[in-house]
Amino acid sequence: MIKKIGILTGGGDCPGLNAVIRAVVKSAIISNGWQVMGIEDGFDGLLDLAKCKQLTLKSVQGILPRGGTILGTTNHGNPFCYPVEQNGKIVNVDYSGMVIKNIRTMGIDALIAVGGDGSLKIALELSKKGIAVVGVPKTIDNDLQETDFTFGYNTALETATDALDKLHSTAESHHRVMILEVMGRYAGWIALESGIAGGADVILIPEIPYKFERVCAAIKKRSLRGSRFSIIVVAEGAFPEGGSRVVAKQAGDCSTVERLGGIGHYVANQVEQCLDMDVRVTVLGHLQRGGSPTTFDRTLASRFGAKAVQMIADGQFGQMACLRGRNIITVPIESATRDLKLVDPDGEIVRTALDLGIMLGR
Repeated sequence: MIKKIGILTGGGDCPGLNAVIRAVVKSAIISNGWQVMGIEDGFDGLLDLAKCKQLTLKSVQGILPRGGTILGTTNHGNPFCYPVEQNGKIVNVDYSGMVIKNIRTMGIDALIAVGGDGSLKIALELSKKGIAVVGVPKTIDNDLQETDFTFGYNTALETATDALDKLHSTAESHHRVMILEVMGRYAGWIALESGIAGGADVILIPEIPYKFERVCAAIKKRSLRGSRFSIIVVAEGAFPEGGSRVVAKQAGDCSTVERLGGIGHYVANQVEQCLDMDVRVTVLGHLQRGGSPTTFDRTLASRFGAKAVQMIADGQFGQMACLRGRNIITVPIESATRDLKLVDPDGEIVRTALDLGIMLGR
């Protein structure tokens, strides 16, 4: 008998999180008469009861078009591996028992975890320990298995494409090579699709290690055809054949991941060495995570939120909502987090890029 549910948003922020929260609150209260507890700062909020508050219909008024999340989030809070300082050293402590106790104390009958691969893996572990959990997929990288799209991705894609449109005019005016570095740690979906939509000449993604000689040759070939500028899109996780990713900051503990960054400038240095052209780099960074969600992301996030509430009502725990075609269905969280959904180097969308004359570095 469900009376009270909880919702948290974990991992990196993205447009559409507030739309999910709104949909969960409205569906839970209007359709089921349940109470909803909002848990602040991802799973960290379950370690501190002061970070848990009741959400009402008034709480979610006006948040549909807002970016970010009214609950806050963190991408380094793992209760199964929580870094604490003991005797001047950082040690990792398993606080999952405290999390489960606090869930029971608050009377939360089921938990909705909104997040990407990392957050949903934590949710899966809590599910194995007896917590009734359902998942909602969120990542701007669109790298979660079992769902055609994750909300946040479409908005990030629009942001990247808009940046490319703007870079085209200045690149053409100054006869420059413009490099746009976008997010994409292991999956190059943003770089690939925005590059196609934005008319890029070279796209470098993590799934296809690039040969720099090919990149250089492609730009020279454009020059011989009379094109005095070129546009390169590079995912932050791209790397040269035989090389490695450019790491800006190493992971500090088991609850964090290494921070990537700098591949755009690395490629720029290589281009300048082989070509007599002016090169400029734009790192899009967290602009991709901000702003109002697109219509697609608002609708998808709302559908995911309403589906999560229905999953709880139907007792479909340990499952994740996902988009297949035009339908929202459910799949086990375990299957959705087993592997990342990466670009197929020989797939249709890559072939499309090649047919358009876009160099992919190989």
